[in-house]
Amino acid sequence: MKITDIKNYPVWVGQRNQMLVKIETDEGIYGWGESGFSGRELAVSGMVDHFREWLIGQDPMRRGRIWQEMYRGQYFEGGRTITGAMSAIDIALHDIAGKKLGVPVYQLLGGKQRDWIPTFASGGGNTADEVAEMGKAIWDQGFKAMRLNLQTIGEVNDPTLFEPRESIAPTAEALIKARELLGLEPVVGIDYHHRLSVAEAASFLQMMPTHTLDFIEEPIRDESPEAYEELRKLTVVPFAIGEEFASKWQFLPYIEKGLTNYARLDICNVGGFTEAMKVAGWAEAHYIDMMPHNPLGPICVAATSHFAAAIANFSWLEIRHSVGEPDTNFYQSDVFPVQPTIEPGRIILDDNAPGLGIEVDEASLTEPFKYWEAPHLHRRDGSHTNW
Repeated sequence: MKITDIKNYPVWVGQRNQMLVKIETDEGIYGWGESGFSGRELAVSGMVDHFREWLIGQDPMRRGRIWQEMYRGQYFEGGRTITGAMSAIDIALHDIAGKKLGVPVYQLLGGKQRDWIPTFASGGGNTADEVAEMGKAIWDQGFKAMRLNLQTIGEVNDPTLFEPRESIAPTAEALIKARELLGLEPVVGIDYHHRLSVAEAASFLQMMPTHTLDFIEEPIRDESPEAYEELRKLTVVPFAIGEEFASKWQFLPYIEKGLTNYARLDICNVGGFTEAMKVAGWAEAHYIDMMPHNPLGPICVAATSHFAAAIANFSWLEIRHSVGEPDTNFYQSDVFPVQPTIEPGRIILDDNAPGLGIEVDEASLTEPFKYWEAPHLHRRDGSHTNW
């Protein structure tokens, strides 16, 4: 079997761009993949075009070798643009391999370890009472784990304003109220989206009683493991880190130094299944559970679910389909007529579907790419700050 073509689709689907890749073969078998480098999809599309020039004619079953050649085949190795393209291609190659062998992708990874994939939901509100009630609604819907947040970004006359110190006290109060309403059983975390400094994150975490939070996600930026080492000394709250990591090498200090307790790996950014399985095994040796980042489309949902099914050290998969995020435009059934079954608190894979168990209606990929920028936030003094 040989690769005959690689097509990439940086297109608008529902309410965001999706960077989809289709790999075709001379046996009529094809595979789909998705890149997670959101907001820079055209850069990934260009990298896929570069890879296409020499991938055509190769054996798609040689996934590990192809991964190494993609990573090492240029002088400038790594980076999120390269691994975003590699991820989509690697996922598509696994889809092809599963279809060729007539088995779900999880069988290529060692077989299924769980019958369904636990998920967590996200939600929030504009007041502490709204945050607590949202947590109760998510719990009542059937989720055992959730992220809650106070919607504190911006003001009516300035929606891009964010002041960290003005955010942390009311957010802490909202989470305290949510925990009081929910009790001890639900898993409750928060994603601070790397908006804080070490001191701000420490102040925020020290405002809350013990076991208000089960985890805090990305409180500060991840470029400096040393900064996380300092923050680790100032709090006992578990960390969930890694959604921006683009290789096992970026995970290295966070795993080896115990700086993350939940690895927020993104299979559509880290290098696909080939790299994700290496990170999972490494994390297992350090008693770290995988808690995958999954804000994208159904291909990412499917790929991450197969990954989650096949590993031992797994906690919950992010899903954008709950009372907290009710918009279903992420998983449009007209564009993706076949996809995993999503239920409150779980994803169920079709054991009889080879490959990823997903299909894409290419004729529906008609809405063109739209330039989109993440919010460019600023502080009251006019300085730029993190989204």
